[in-house]
Amino acid sequence: MRKTVVYSLLTMVLFGCMIGPDYRRPAVETPASWRFEEKEAREIGNTVWWEQFGDPVLNELIQAALVENKDIMIATARVEEFVGRYSTTRAVLFPQAGAGGIAGSSRVTENGPTPLTSATENPADSYSAFLNANWEIDFWGKLRRATEASRADLLSQKEIRRGVILTLVTSMASAYVNLRNLDKQLEIARRTAQSRKESYDLFQLRFRGGVISELELSQVKSEYEQALSTIPFLEKATAQQENALSILLGRNPGPIPRGKKIDDLVLPAVPAGLPSELLAKRPDIRQAEQTLIAANARIGVARSLYFPTISLTGTFGFASTDLSTLFQGPSRIWSWAVPLNMPIFTGGAIGGQVKSAEALQRQALLRYQQSIQIAFREVEDALIDQKRSREELEIQTRQVESLSTYARFARLRFDNGYTSYIEVLDAERSLFNSELARAQTKGVLFQALVNLYKAIGGGWVIEADNKIASDQDKKHTSHLNRGTDNIH
Repeated sequence: MRKTVVYSLLTMVLFGCMIGPDYRRPAVETPASWRFEEKEAREIGNTVWWEQFGDPVLNELIQAALVENKDIMIATARVEEFVGRYSTTRAVLFPQAGAGGIAGSSRVTENGPTPLTSATENPADSYSAFLNANWEIDFWGKLRRATEASRADLLSQKEIRRGVILTLVTSMASAYVNLRNLDKQLEIARRTAQSRKESYDLFQLRFRGGVISELELSQVKSEYEQALSTIPFLEKATAQQENALSILLGRNPGPIPRGKKIDDLVLPAVPAGLPSELLAKRPDIRQAEQTLIAANARIGVARSLYFPTISLTGTFGFASTDLSTLFQGPSRIWSWAVPLNMPIFTGGAIGGQVKSAEALQRQALLRYQQSIQIAFREVEDALIDQKRSREELEIQTRQVESLSTYARFARLRFDNGYTSYIEVLDAERSLFNSELARAQTKGVLFQALVNLYKAIGGGWVIEADNKIASDQDKKHTSHLNRGTDNIH
């Protein structure tokens, strides 16, 4: 009879059904191609793209950020937390066993309602040692669904960590380019201010000699002060950008080393890719899908509450009043049971849990679909941004060349007495503004390309993850990856 019960329970475990819907990836409407495709795009989405800038200092800063950034450390610890949660949830699929023992002595009253015989020991010693086990039979799949949900939660956290890496690398590249762009603008402002100071000093001499009027002197001074006023603003922005980079590096605010000037940085190539590839590349989409998988599995957990809970429990051990006879045959004790619990009336509690789980699954589905749409939009925006920024930069480059020629001839005409200094001021003012605008547009172009790599995602996130180089972090990451990869 006992063997029949055990065999029946094992059969139920091996062939039992799982309540709740099995996950199937939702159908997604994917564009056949991008609206703003780049003809010279290359298959480099999985490469360490920031090295294309050709700046060793930038490479070192990103390397340091991957090791020292606090957000990555927090995300890594968060993954470890969910590794523990997964292990805890999965453990209930297996029998739980424990052991214990008791050794003690007790005395009862001799003046009680039942008198003690002379053969009764008082006080009496007692000894026991036992093993106990409990196993909930997962016939309806409640525990397996809970494990499935916990596994998806863990993989979701791993994708969140990769999303942090993606954001960190792109933020570092953007912030560094912006810093070098501010340096370029500051260089233009200081050069222009110095040039205008020289002109102002010269005009002061002419004014004292009665050659020019105070009106002309005031015009020259105004242009000089205007150039000077841009310097404090740019110095402030530069210092604040350095502080922002310091935080990304996991350090206190401070100066940031420089490498190549922005004019010497190489524009990264445009990565090629199809819209459908985003589903496999973007960490946020992969994370949203794992969240959907977890929510889908929890519907099964909730529905299984309608069905009986069946367990197998047992105890085996020894008990004796004499330690020397504790492990002899007559001291043996054992018991086994098959508890069964089934809800009859819960006042709608189980139905409420099922309804809540189904609503959470619908929310996760909509967020998954929304994340895909946002990803398509971000790629489209980045493609058109880099394309139009290139065109704008080409136009502004030609404009700077024209204004440089104009300013040179305007000064020659003034030096030879053919025109007033108003024409020189106008030419130099236009050139100054044009140079600043061109520098800003070049920064925008770099930013657009960085955003494109961020929007497309790709294997480069894993490459960045592998660049966490300290011995401690290598061991830590290796242990973490083993713990999570084993559940794929």
